[in-house]
Amino acid sequence: EVQLQASGGGLVQAGGSLRLSCVGSGFTIDDHAIGWFRQAPGKEREGVAWISTNDGRRGYSDSVKGRFTISSDLATNTVYLQMNHLKPEDTAVYRCAAFKSYYPSLHPHEYDYWGQGTQVTVSS
Repeated sequence: EVQLQASGGGLVQAGGSLRLSCVGSGFTIDDHAIGWFRQAPGKEREGVAWISTNDGRRGYSDSVKGRFTISSDLATNTVYLQMNHLKPEDTAVYRCAAFKSYYPSLHPHEYDYWGQGTQVTVSS
């Protein structure tokens, strides 16, 4: 059974940092596209970052480019999202997701497997 376990959220002041972790089980991340998504109350789900772990390609939304970094550790089947220079508008529930492909994207409808959310709250 494919499972994704996200963790690392919390409350942080604007300008601070958090690192989210997404541990996969029941599959290997090196042949799956992995993405991070977020959803704030009353807003649509937004893709923020993706990674193709077999070749290291990464992509980011314009809203987080230059502040967030996605990375992976194949040994532990884990994908990370390092979030720096956080802003109040980054407040949301963050979820990781996966689908079997070497071509990740920021489109949530392409992803088959979803982890539970982890809350990130940035105070001003």
